[in-house]
Amino acid sequence: MVFIVISTTSRGQGVKLFLLYKLEVAVAVKEFELLRLSYYSTFKFQHRKRERALILNGKPPIQMEARSIPTTPSLMREFLLQAGGAAVIDGGLATELERHGADLNDPLWSAKCLLTSPHLIRSVHIDYLEAGADIIITASYQATIQGFEAKGFSREQSETLLKKSVEIALEARDMYYKRCSKSSSDGIGDGAIFKIRPILVAASVGSYGAYLADGSEYSGDYGDAMTLEALKEFHRRRVQVLAEAGPDLIAFETVPNKMEAQAYAELLEEEDIKIPAWLSFNSKDGINVVSGDSFLECASIAESCKQVVAVGINCTPPRFIHELILAIKKVTTKPIVIYPNSGESYDADRKEWVENTGVSDEDFVSYVNKWCEIGASLVGGCCRTTPDTIRAIYRTLSHRSASAPIQ
Repeated sequence: MVFIVISTTSRGQGVKLFLLYKLEVAVAVKEFELLRLSYYSTFKFQHRKRERALILNGKPPIQMEARSIPTTPSLMREFLLQAGGAAVIDGGLATELERHGADLNDPLWSAKCLLTSPHLIRSVHIDYLEAGADIIITASYQATIQGFEAKGFSREQSETLLKKSVEIALEARDMYYKRCSKSSSDGIGDGAIFKIRPILVAASVGSYGAYLADGSEYSGDYGDAMTLEALKEFHRRRVQVLAEAGPDLIAFETVPNKMEAQAYAELLEEEDIKIPAWLSFNSKDGINVVSGDSFLECASIAESCKQVVAVGINCTPPRFIHELILAIKKVTTKPIVIYPNSGESYDADRKEWVENTGVSDEDFVSYVNKWCEIGASLVGGCCRTTPDTIRAIYRTLSHRSASAPIQ
């Protein structure tokens, strides 16, 4: 038998909770995760740093007291080390929500399900975890305070909905860990992967163009009147609220221009956001971001921000990724995150993807080893990719040596 004693303090007020768990040695690792879930539900945000230490180290919480997870690239590097050198990100959310029956014809897009069907969001998160994802991204890409207020919600209600996106993802992770604990063995069963491993929740922050819902996230053209300060004020409270909800990361996604990248970097520093972040840009030519701004200059902004722990590319056709990875490596030593779309073309006027313009899962996954060989450390999918895509990436990466160097 193994006896584990857990104690924690809050704001120097002394011991608040003392728990004693008796665990069978044979199931100790799995029970540690169940213990972590209980620990999280009791203490929530004020103890998220300690919880991240448990997730990354697979150690009982008593060993977390002396540790502080840094908001530097070392956090991501530690996670990647635990993942064996490369980690898997989830795939397209909206694609799967629609497959489950959701109607996303709305300015809120996938965030509409925060109002109408949060259970579908949770199900999709779990689908991706069972496909092998090590990082799941919240349904907050198009969720903004301004967008919810336009629907008639109060500021308080809007902020609650933002937090809900993180809570749903955390709940999905908890449910997945419980399923793993009930699985007869680690690994793959009936096509689903039940393996206790470090899993991170990334809170998605979409661009100002995503809020406009007019396709400008794919052009980066916000008009001559847009300023850096206006972008910062648009995103400021949203970033604060998402950080307060307790994710492991903040994912600034589909960044279309240099000004918005600068706004994010300055916000992280001005607000002293403690949650580490990544910035991922989109490109339509493999050279510049979609606005025409220099990709190298945009990536350099991410490199210069100490809160940013990874830099990369998302919602970009797979055929452009190779050269963009090489470009990123010229300006950063931070881990590189890659999650392209399926390669299909998006019709912004009709608000739909053009069929038969993308690549198959087999072709998509054929790129993965090459991307990792030249520097990618985190790989997944964006629009129009599915759990099948992510499962194939997981299988591909699982064949890579666990001792492969972290880029």
